[in-house]
Amino acid sequence: MRTLTTSPHPSPSTSLPAREFLRIDGDDPVVDVVIPVHNEEDDLAPSVRRLHAHLTAAFPYTFRITIADNASTDRTANVAQALEEEFDEVIAVRLERKGRGRALSAIWLASDAPVLVYMDVDLSTALNALLPLVAPLISGHSDLAIGSRLTRSSRVVRGPKRELVSRAYNLILRGSLAARFSDAQCGFKAIRADVAQRLLPLVEDTAWFFDTELLVLAERAGLRIHEVPVDWVDDPNSSVDLVRTATDDLKGVWRIGRALATGRLPLDRLRRPFGDDPRDGELDRVPVGLARQLLGFTAIGAASTALFLALYLLLRLATGPQLANAGALLIATLVNTAANRRLTFGVRGRARALRHQAQGLLVFAVGWTLSAGALAALHTLGTAASRPAELAVLVVANLAATVLRFLLFRAWIFTGTPQPERAVPASRPL
Repeated sequence: MRTLTTSPHPSPSTSLPAREFLRIDGDDPVVDVVIPVHNEEDDLAPSVRRLHAHLTAAFPYTFRITIADNASTDRTANVAQALEEEFDEVIAVRLERKGRGRALSAIWLASDAPVLVYMDVDLSTALNALLPLVAPLISGHSDLAIGSRLTRSSRVVRGPKRELVSRAYNLILRGSLAARFSDAQCGFKAIRADVAQRLLPLVEDTAWFFDTELLVLAERAGLRIHEVPVDWVDDPNSSVDLVRTATDDLKGVWRIGRALATGRLPLDRLRRPFGDDPRDGELDRVPVGLARQLLGFTAIGAASTALFLALYLLLRLATGPQLANAGALLIATLVNTAANRRLTFGVRGRARALRHQAQGLLVFAVGWTLSAGALAALHTLGTAASRPAELAVLVVANLAATVLRFLLFRAWIFTGTPQPERAVPASRPL
């Protein structure tokens, strides 16, 4: 059992070498599969034995399995030590501080293998996806590779709660950080070691947001991310706290978005010396006018809310609360979509105007569902609900709908349209 202490990251180099096929010599491991664990004394041994059997029988490259005992307090360290003694290809490393991101960063930076892999200990991802995950890195095609549970060809078995959380989180990433990868939190990723040495010093998070931050920075630096559809079965006994993880992730999204918008991250150090990806020019910029869009959207949203409330009070004189709510929300939505189309997202002319309004009406349906449900809940609590109480409930419901509306506007309705941007100058050596 090795004990590994974390140390400050080295400074990233000025540029990355050109992608090339990895030279495979001797018996040194080509792939280092890291399994970070914390209090997994029951699942660790069967999972490692299953992984070792698969790699021995069906994997064409030399490998190492590294168990990263992430400050466990049960018998995980003893189990890891026994597995190290049982298999020549298994090593156990003990880290005294907790944090999945901290463990992965420490092991990856210390590894001598040219390809570094990370897998969850429960092996929820089918192991037949491992070779497709690492092959693009070995061939020089890609810099990072991730398993995705959200592609059409993925086969996923999990409950509706986790499915909803996963898709909502990735929608937030697309809407707020303009991310293009489909699944940030799948526990099945790989990275070339030369890329890790330069990228990891820029990653601040040491816990669950580590994956997302790594991918966002890589994409913004113009690195190539390969996605592999996976077969994935949810672990019903997972100890992950969804509420706490989601809260920490949202804090991380805000931090990264602010850093990108202010140009604080030196991503030009990571840009490749040649443009082999036609999207690199687009990725050289910070998220598309995010600060300006938020200001415009907020101002238009405030005006739309005032219009909605005025229309609601007017219609409420002649009809019931649900019809008044639907009519006021419909008119306010049409005005809101038109104003955001022109002023927030800079779309001019009549092209696709009807399509944008139709998509805006679908967003209206989501907002109406939230507000209608809130009104229904209010009136089930008391039949004599006052107008001020109705207005208060509608304001809260519309605030929630507003956040969702901005994300859908940015990630779905007005994506790809010309927008004001502030370019970050790239440093590309000759």
